[in-house]
Amino acid sequence: MSNFKILSTGIVAIALSLATGCTPTTPHDDNISEAPPATTQPVQATESPSPTASPTTPGQNTPSSLDKQFITEAAQGGLAEVQLGELASKQGASNAVKEYGQRMVTDHTQVNNQLKQLATQKGVTLPTTLDSKNKQIQQTLARFSGAKFDRQYLNQMLQDHEKDVSAFQTEAEQGQDSEVKAFAAQTLPTLQEHLQQVRSLVNPGSSTSTPTPTSTSTPTSTP
Repeated sequence: MSNFKILSTGIVAIALSLATGCTPTTPHDDNISEAPPATTQPVQATESPSPTASPTTPGQNTPSSLDKQFITEAAQGGLAEVQLGELASKQGASNAVKEYGQRMVTDHTQVNNQLKQLATQKGVTLPTTLDSKNKQIQQTLARFSGAKFDRQYLNQMLQDHEKDVSAFQTEAEQGQDSEVKAFAAQTLPTLQEHLQQVRSLVNPGSSTSTPTPTSTSTPTSTP
């Protein structure tokens, strides 16, 4: 009987041990505790770079309208100086007029060549023939001879160079294109010499004052 109780007690003890060992523990949420932390990758917006215009340097191939006008008018004036100078070197009565005409040919041919190079860089088309005004002056002067030719030619040169000096000085001081300004400033002393010389020829002995031209209008001849 005592053995049966011991056996029963042992069985009960084993049963309790088994029951205790099978008691479920607190459920573990693997999805929460073991899930790796989410790594948030920063979203980088891919923006196509905005196009950047190539920088333009002021004064490089971009002359203003006034600069272009100056180039064109200077070319027309230079062309007239050369052709009228050729006429004076042939038809001038005095050696002084002949020499002045030849100087106009030499100096303005050089200036015109420099202006051609500048105009090419700036994309400006230069005139190749005289405009109607200068063509009329040339035709009118061609009808004169002797002292009358000398007088009319010198007065024309006086008027032309007063305008030239003023235009080149304005461009040298107020021009927007640096290279055009430099051309005007470089050429200005030569034009001032031309003006001073023709003043002395028109009004000998009074080179310091500006003489009054004999005729302020375009010379005309009697048919």
